[in-house]
Amino acid sequence: MSERPRADLEELVDLVAVLRDRCPWDARQTHRSLVTYLIEETGEVVDAVEVGTDEDLVEELGDLLLQVVLHARIAEQQGRFDIRDVAGGIVTKLRRRHPQFFPDGTTLAPTPVGPPPDDLDRSWEARKAVEKGRHSSLDGIAESLSALARAVKVIARVRKHRVAVDLPTEALTAEQVGDQILALAARAQAHGIDADQATREAVRRLEERVRGAEHPAGAPAQNSAQDLAEDLRRLG
Repeated sequence: MSERPRADLEELVDLVAVLRDRCPWDARQTHRSLVTYLIEETGEVVDAVEVGTDEDLVEELGDLLLQVVLHARIAEQQGRFDIRDVAGGIVTKLRRRHPQFFPDGTTLAPTPVGPPPDDLDRSWEARKAVEKGRHSSLDGIAESLSALARAVKVIARVRKHRVAVDLPTEALTAEQVGDQILALAARAQAHGIDADQATREAVRRLEERVRGAEHPAGAPAQNSAQDLAEDLRRLG
């Protein structure tokens, strides 16, 4: 196998800047026009992870990275932000959400400060709830998710936030999940039912149940996001 070409990230940033100035296709792209490519490249990364080789993954991660750099360059040309702002935002967020390693939010401690939270997922959600001022476990779920991906995200939030909504818990394998989803899709198609639409409607019904459980009639204005914030205060 030949040696892979290597480059510094700064070289990619500089190259994209050149292409935005000199290549007609790159120059006419906007955030909106690139959305299709962003979705496609994300899907190709998933394919490379699940069924591809290392070479496939290197290539597809590069294509996805190009999308990030392109979006940042477009914003930079408009005087809004640049790639260093993007990197700075995620670095700051990661440090803030790992206080056992960065107690002051900046400096790496020589050793972890205190034990990690017993429930890392819940701790992470608590910090996000406080940072973003969320009032429901459903806040912040992307509207653009597919019906099935949104269903999984909503269910995960319900469990992380411990919302009092009953959900199935029977054990099954990944193969069974796939087979049963395909079987339901086939049965739906045979009877003229749009399986994707039916799933979206079911997710909306679940979301209504979640919001009802978070804000029961006549109850004090407390919710799962506030519960998480209280957990975070207890974590210190």
